[in-house]
Amino acid sequence: MTLAPLHDRVIVKPATPEETTKGGIIIPDTAKEKPMQGEVLAVGAGKVGDDGKAVPMQLKVGDKVLYGKYSGTEVSVDGDDLLIMRETDVFAVIK
Repeated sequence: MTLAPLHDRVIVKPATPEETTKGGIIIPDTAKEKPMQGEVLAVGAGKVGDDGKAVPMQLKVGDKVLYGKYSGTEVSVDGDDLLIMRETDVFAVIK
């Protein structure tokens, strides 16, 4: 990967949207919802607190995460659509 996030940011690869419903109905492209989960590809070093000390990141590469529908900034790198967001935009880690 050619991107390295800074401070408290993470790079997430969104999951692919569902192609069909559980009942087998094919979902057209116009009706597909943006996925709200993905995999962390890279993490920054962490942010610096008000006291000047580094606050370590809680996320790590490979974590499956849930995030807000409109979180992050969409970028395209080497043909892959990725999201760059702050660690605080991530709601939960899927275990």
